[in-house]
Amino acid sequence: MKSKLVLADAGKRTFVLVLDSGEEAFAAITKFASENDLSGASLTALGAFERCTVGWFDLKNKSYKPIEIDEQCEALTLVGDIATGDDGKPSVHIHAVVGLSDGTTRGGHLLKAMVRPTLEVTIEESPVHLRRRKRPELGIALIDIQ
Repeated sequence: MKSKLVLADAGKRTFVLVLDSGEEAFAAITKFASENDLSGASLTALGAFERCTVGWFDLKNKSYKPIEIDEQCEALTLVGDIATGDDGKPSVHIHAVVGLSDGTTRGGHLLKAMVRPTLEVTIEESPVHLRRRKRPELGIALIDIQ
């Protein structure tokens, strides 16, 4: 992965990341967030994957139902945020829509994705830190605005 700080002003930073073939996108973005102490940011991305897994959250079971996409696909839209989790580390939350070769799409919560050939990510940091807290009644962690 290559990265570049393209803006730093008044407590706000903007980074551009370019992930290479073979990198696992979710892990690479999470590692970058940790290394750069990101605790309040939004992100967008586009590119392609050789395979990925998105998830649909089942409220009844309080877990993600994995949707495996085991073919080359276009990362049409990835949008997400980064907040501090209950463990004090960056918590990355990304939703994805991917396009398949027949023009259909699949989407959901990005669980994992193997980049091929590239993924271009823009991360915009907020000067305000965000906190994501586990909601036991839902089984997921949500941003807690206080």
